[in-house]
Amino acid sequence: MWSDSIVFLNPFICDIANLLKRGKQISLISRQGDCKGDLLVVLCGFIGNIIIHSNNIEDKYMTNKQAHLEMIQGIVNRLSQNSFLLKGWTVVLISALIALAAKDTKLLYVYLAYFPSIAFWGLDGYFLYQERLFRKLYDRVRNLSDDEIDFSMNTSVIKDDVSPWLCVTFSITLIVFHGVILSSIILIMLLSNLI
Repeated sequence: MWSDSIVFLNPFICDIANLLKRGKQISLISRQGDCKGDLLVVLCGFIGNIIIHSNNIEDKYMTNKQAHLEMIQGIVNRLSQNSFLLKGWTVVLISALIALAAKDTKLLYVYLAYFPSIAFWGLDGYFLYQERLFRKLYDRVRNLSDDEIDFSMNTSVIKDDVSPWLCVTFSITLIVFHGVILSSIILIMLLSNLI
């Protein structure tokens, strides 16, 4: 049933809604495909016969391009999420090792904290490097013509456009976070030697 509380700001959609209220059959011809989202809202409120035609032959390719971009964006999101979780695990693990060192007064745990700190820094750099590669791939696919969409996830074609892994590992964003972690370990180690 139609809800009168929905207000459409697009006058074209309002006209369609009024025709649907009166039970008319509507045939829409879309040249640009820009009203489909609003039209879906209208269709949800009515039971009627609506025929949608499209003069845009490239709709299929745009859909493929959008699907390819969404796949790449999904990978970028996963890499970003992995990096975030890795930073959380770094803080938890280093804090636990430092707490064990304080509890048992064994400096061995503080030395042991170096290994996960350095390993997680390198892994975080790898995630950031991969994320930058896929962002470049996203930008490349975004600029491709519709005929060139092939759903390739191969980042070797844009590898030269991104800084190497080691440079990314020592980027400002990672140096600040992991540098603070390593500095904290060094500071705790020095303080525990003084006490």
